[in-house]
Amino acid sequence: MPKNPDRGRRREPLPESARQAAEAALAPDLDAGIAPRADRLIEYLHRLQDTHGALHAEHLAALAQALKLARAEVFEVASFYHHFDFVPTGGEAPPKLTVRVCDSLGCAMAGGSELAAALATRLGADVRVQRVPCVGRCDSAPVAVVGQKPVVHADADQVAAVVAGGEREEALPDAIRFDAYRAAGGYALWEAVASGERAPESIVAALDHAGLRGLGGAGFPAARKWRTVAAQPAPRNMAVNIDEGEPGTFKDRHYLATDPHRFIEGMLIAARVVGIAGIWIYIRDEYPALRRLLDEELARVRAAWPDLPPIELRRGAGAYVCGEESAMIESIEGKRGMPRLRPPYVAEVGLFGRPTLEHNLETLWWVRDIVERGADWFAGHGRNGRKGLRSFSVSGRVAKPGVVVTDAGITLRELVDEHCGGMLPGHELYGYFPGGASGGILPARLADVPLDFDTLAPYGCFIGSAAIVVFSQHDKARLLAGNAMEFFAHESCGQCTPCRVGTAKAAELMKAPEWDAALLAELGRTMMDASICGLGQAAPNPMQSVLRFFPQEVGAKTQDATEMEGAA
Repeated sequence: MPKNPDRGRRREPLPESARQAAEAALAPDLDAGIAPRADRLIEYLHRLQDTHGALHAEHLAALAQALKLARAEVFEVASFYHHFDFVPTGGEAPPKLTVRVCDSLGCAMAGGSELAAALATRLGADVRVQRVPCVGRCDSAPVAVVGQKPVVHADADQVAAVVAGGEREEALPDAIRFDAYRAAGGYALWEAVASGERAPESIVAALDHAGLRGLGGAGFPAARKWRTVAAQPAPRNMAVNIDEGEPGTFKDRHYLATDPHRFIEGMLIAARVVGIAGIWIYIRDEYPALRRLLDEELARVRAAWPDLPPIELRRGAGAYVCGEESAMIESIEGKRGMPRLRPPYVAEVGLFGRPTLEHNLETLWWVRDIVERGADWFAGHGRNGRKGLRSFSVSGRVAKPGVVVTDAGITLRELVDEHCGGMLPGHELYGYFPGGASGGILPARLADVPLDFDTLAPYGCFIGSAAIVVFSQHDKARLLAGNAMEFFAHESCGQCTPCRVGTAKAAELMKAPEWDAALLAELGRTMMDASICGLGQAAPNPMQSVLRFFPQEVGAKTQDATEMEGAA
């Protein structure tokens, strides 16, 4: 069988306009001295969509021909990601302008669905209004994105004014740039590591003593990960995850928008210590201004140290599942973002088949501070028997939402009272998500449980990326759990049946006035036991939390629910 299934088939000649479009998509790479590569397929698809407003069938066919790929390979990637609009031959392209309105947890509580409905009526047929999952600005809910320009705390009048005004891009944030960072002592640690003044093992030992764990959600010890990858045969790669798509999470956006070089320095130190041959940074498509900022600042870093390993910045395309490390690696390789079966683990066989060090932004952001200030400084923080600092993304019914950096092990009650100005006027704490949409839900009476890795497991929850979504007596836990399940059904990659079918079935069952507790519990156990990756395994958490802690909302008076309630 030929490698390219299209080879040998008779096809109509491609229009010259299609060939020109494909060549234009490849041109920036060629101008930069990069030969067109299949692993950069998603970058080329973005260029086509940015230029033409959609992905037209003939353009994709021409791109497949130029990359020597089967058309099916290009079409399956283009159709996998939510931010690509495919137009079949003879089909009608979408309106030139799209307004995306977030309807995930925080924005749902703030009226996102009502805003979307009002805009669909008001803006007319020449503007497409889409309800979309979390856009990473939960502290400013509700949020609408006009083209690539976010409108925060949005109402219909504000969004209509932005649409009429024609502005489509967000301004670059007022971040600490390269020169200012260097002037304040930045990159001194990196240069000490690069020159051999600081021994690599001393860096790893500091992270180990500090107890730094992966802060993207998994919580794996950072030092152990560095040692594991460094022990693998060279060449080794590095993949950085800035795809924070978990509803309620926006801490990486905060750090990148304020102090990006602290993260870049940590990344370079990790690369030198572990012996990395190439670095790929994967940033979510919802952060276009941060992508431009990062591109500019990386150029300054490369100019300062020309001998750095190659660094490529890759743009996501709207797939929550790509937050899972192996799915992200598949996406970087130009494929659908489907999680891989494990073993082998990415530390052994990862990006392009090489051992790969994978980290999220915040984990690397802490490296410089921990090494310079000392591991005891970091480990000396903490409450309730926990150690270290945590960055909490707090949103929902609090007076002052935002990123809070404070002690690991702080309780929700302490977090809200000490850092968030208490609850909004007229709102009383009813419950909260301690780890975003996938981390489960806890009731107000459990607001004194320490928030950290491993402390929430007895309650069927986890802290994940420390996305805290607070809700009040004006909200319903069942509706928020339903919102989370619909999100998971929308974002399931479809690879495994328990997740693909289970999330959709659960979302439908959860719409019933009285839940079938036994059926939902059985469905949840099946998803947790048999799903390939964390999406399907964690999707039942909010549903099971409602059965356990809020049975009065769903009429779930089963023996199992009563026993679980008593166990808590």
